Formats: sequence, C-alpha cells, structure tokens
Amino acid sequence: MSTLLAFIKKELSQLRRDPKILPLLFVAPVFQLVILGYAATTDVKQVELAVVDLDRTAESRDLVRAFTASRYFRLVAAPAGFPEAAPLLERGTARLVLTVPAGFAAELDRTTPRTVQIVADGADATSGTIGLAYAAAVLQSRSGQRGAVPAVELRPTVRYNPDLVSRNFMVPGVLALILMVMSMMLTSMALVREGEVGTMEQLLVTPLTPLEIILGKLVPYAMVATVQIVTALPVALFWFRVPLRGSLLELAILTVPFFACTLGLGLLVSTLARTQQQAMMLSALVFMLPQIYLSGFIFPIQNMPVPFQLATYLVPLRYYVTILRGVFLKGVGFAVLWPEFVALSVMAIAILALARARFRRRLG
Repeated sequence: MSTLLAFIKKELSQLRRDPKILPLLFVAPVFQLVILGYAATTDVKQVELAVVDLDRTAESRDLVRAFTASRYFRLVAAPAGFPEAAPLLERGTARLVLTVPAGFAAELDRTTPRTVQIVADGADATSGTIGLAYAAAVLQSRSGQRGAVPAVELRPTVRYNPDLVSRNFMVPGVLALILMVMSMMLTSMALVREGEVGTMEQLLVTPLTPLEIILGKLVPYAMVATVQIVTALPVALFWFRVPLRGSLLELAILTVPFFACTLGLGLLVSTLARTQQQAMMLSALVFMLPQIYLSGFIFPIQNMPVPFQLATYLVPLRYYVTILRGVFLKGVGFAVLWPEFVALSVMAIAILALARARFRRRLG
C-alpha cells in the first residue's frame, strides 16, 4: 500500500508541476458546461419570418400582427412579392415566408376558407418543421371556426428539403466536422511530436526557414485531410443520398479558407502544448467542442442568449456549415455565399498570422 501511495503522490506532483494541464483539468469542464448549458437547447423560438402581404387590408395586417405578436416569430422583412422573398430563404435570412394573397379580406363572408401560404426553409429541418407547427397554431388560435369550415386554411410548402429528412442537413455538417477534426488534430499532434522526440532541433540546423518548416508540416496533413473528405463525399452522396444541387468546384473554392482556418488552429495549438496529450485535449476541449456547440450545426443559433449569438461570429465552423448546406441543399454558390467566404478568409489570415508569430517565437 505504501508503494501505491507513493506512486499516486508522484503522479499528483507531476500534474501539479505541469502548468498547462491543470487549467484543462479544472477550468475546461466549467467552460464546457457554461457553453453547453446556454447553447444546447432544442427549443425553437423567434423563427425568422418574412411577410408578403398582397392584400394590404386591415384584415391582412391583423393576421400579420397575430404572427409578430407571438413569441414564436420575428419579422425580418416585408418584401413586395415572393420573387423578392426567395433570396431571403437562400441566404438563410428568413426561415419562413408568409404570403397573404390578394382578395384575402374579400373572402370573409364566403363559406370556403381563406387561404394563406407559408414557404419553409427545409435546409434546417428542425426549424422548418417546428416553424410550420407554430404557424398552424397561430392560425388556429386566431382564425376561429365557421361551423365545420376553418376561417383560414394554411397551405405549407417546404423548399430545398421537401420531405424534411434530418440526415440531409446533418450529413453536410458531419463532413465539416470531419474536415475540422482531422486537419486540426493531425497538424497539432504532428508538430508537437517533433518537439517530444527531439527532432525539431535537427530541423532548425537545416537551411529551411521557419516559414518553410511550417509549410512543410502543414501541406502533407492538408493533403491527408483532403483525401479523407474526398473519400467521405461519395458516402454522403450515394449511400445517404444527400442531394448536391450546387457546383462541386464552387464548394472546393469555398472550402479553402475554412481549411486554412483549421490548419492555422492546429499550428496554434502546437505552440501552446508541449506534449501530444496536451495537444489533443486543447484541440478537443478549447477549439473543437465550442465550435460544435456554437456553429448552428446541432443547436439553432437564434435560440441562444445574445452574448452567445455574438460569439458565434468568431466560430469558423458556423460559416462553413452554412456553405455546405447552401451548396448541397439550396444549390447556391459564391454569388450568395460570398459573405461567408470573406469572413472565413479574414479569420484564416488572422489565425495563421498569430500561429506563425507564436511558432517563430517558440523556435527562437
């Protein structure tokens, strides 16, 4: 027993002497719990709603107020017609489009129900399904009944994912996770391993510059991650039958800045960790899991508290998930997704610059 206690004491002492592992052991769980507690909610509130009011009467405005006064919807636009509303669905600015047809008020005294149309964005099956259910509830509570005939009849239409199949919007997100995990983890652990086995010093005495060392380390693992994602893509298309409505070439171009972000984060982790164990824990707990929680991949961003919604703008995975779902399900390309491309490019430049500066300092 004394030998075992001495060994346990030795391990605790080793942990205490490691200044980087202690925060991971005690601070990271609290950090993860705070993020998960606020971000991990399946409730769908404040669904983004665009309204096309073609009737423009007191009755149609009263119907629109029934939607906007509820806690379920948030009015984001009032386009003049559906052609102007369609781009809002493509960009994800609106999740539902309510269309009140001309002559809506004139049908008040008829025995047939008045008709309104709601078009939902099926690229996010969760928000689309629940949004349609909320719309039906608002109409049911607002319209009343005239005998056996409802006062207002809802005609829903789902775009981009008509059957609301959850795997059609989950699988593109999983592809993003594969790319992020493999590129970041492989890069960080490979660079740290050089320091562990003592070969980093051998690299420093070669004619290679620090930039050439960085590129020499990043490019092979970028190629490995590329092969892995190319291998996984046919599985998504042919096994899970996720539709690819956009251009594969545009998808490849839009992927480049996200790739640069994940490789830069892997390089940054390698400058913060001294062992492969530290690199793995830093990558997973500090960089990967928060991105999964805050990217909108699983939990809708609009349901999070405002500070967390603002924090999502610093998450590269948020933009890339939007790109993948846009290209796969909506068939949109650079013309619509250029804001995400620009945001990822700016983040990639900043991350790579910071990682390179820290890497050069560590080499020095």
